[in-house]
Amino acid sequence: MAKVPRGERLVLTIIGKRNAGKSSLINALTGQDISIVSDTPGTTTDPVAKAYELLPLGPVTIYDTAGIDDVGSLGEERVKRTRKILFRTDIALIVTESNEIDTDLEKLIADIQAMHIPFILVFNKADVKPLPETTAKRCIERNIAYSSVSSVDGKGIRMLKEKLMMLAPLEMSNEQVLVSDLLRPGQTVLLVVPIDLAAPKGRLILPQVQVLREVLDSDAIGIIVKERELEKSLTELSRKPDLVITDSQVVLKVVGDIDPDVKLTTFSTLFARYKGNFETLIEGAKQIDKLKDGDKLLIAESCSHHVQPDDIGRVKIPRWIRQYTGKDLQFDVFSGHDFPDDLESYALVLHCGACMTNRMEVIRRMMECERRGVKITNYGIAISKLHGVLERVIAPFFG
Repeated sequence: MAKVPRGERLVLTIIGKRNAGKSSLINALTGQDISIVSDTPGTTTDPVAKAYELLPLGPVTIYDTAGIDDVGSLGEERVKRTRKILFRTDIALIVTESNEIDTDLEKLIADIQAMHIPFILVFNKADVKPLPETTAKRCIERNIAYSSVSSVDGKGIRMLKEKLMMLAPLEMSNEQVLVSDLLRPGQTVLLVVPIDLAAPKGRLILPQVQVLREVLDSDAIGIIVKERELEKSLTELSRKPDLVITDSQVVLKVVGDIDPDVKLTTFSTLFARYKGNFETLIEGAKQIDKLKDGDKLLIAESCSHHVQPDDIGRVKIPRWIRQYTGKDLQFDVFSGHDFPDDLESYALVLHCGACMTNRMEVIRRMMECERRGVKITNYGIAISKLHGVLERVIAPFFG
């Protein structure tokens, strides 16, 4: 269980007022004393993450958070940190010690709904405050998932777990494919792989290896060439390739070398579909046409790497966008799992191909952008847009 990547774990966030029983609920859900339980308000000060195998859900990360009614300057900071956790939450458990929906609870529900986060309203302390029929009816009428539980005697905990299972995002169970759905056995796929300063010595990069493996698993024929040998390779083939897949950095040359009726896409475009919401990333690229002088753009790298003098994300893409738009733009680079606190200040997020990041991690980043009103696209789609060939490289997926 400990070896399950962070990005593949369902993220559950426990949220509510101080002394609502949030920490007690986590202990009841996991059957372990994970969080400190105290009658003193504000015992939990910062979001605390715990990796756990929560059956029947499987591997999860549970966040225990500070009370949303925390007070003082430190309290305000704690509430901000809780909200940051919500941006990457899959399911929220809104915990209340009350047995009715009061004004404060209404506000919290509205905030969670505005962020489009699936949630369950958990009425804690059912051992001393049974849930009235009027409150249950009110939840049903408003289509609010709810549970009445007791962290003391375990009442309702099993039912709560079953409801959590029903709210789990489809992305956790949907198996994604890179290219196999575009191929039939015996078809020929030409992969164009530049060997430049960014290419690792003695090997191909992971996206190229993964695509080639899936081509072979599809019983198709994979041929690999450098962009300089592409034209010669095409003349020596007995028939046109059924699909050409190229590195985004040489897509313009490849488009010029192959016939218009040959299907063409890029490795980054395949990974945009494989790792994220394809349509959202395509829509995000349209934001490039709306950029204005002074806009800030965020280059989001999901992992650290050795930066080359002509780095694709830090050098080439900013240069191409400035040339394309003619605007005076600012580019910031952010590496790591979390977005910067001031994400709303950016006009567009340009995400790397995410070859070293799990799909759920990318989906969460995209959800965070959506919740904070920021457009997002990925390197490959942006490059195709900037070179005027985006419609060509996405055509194989919509034909």
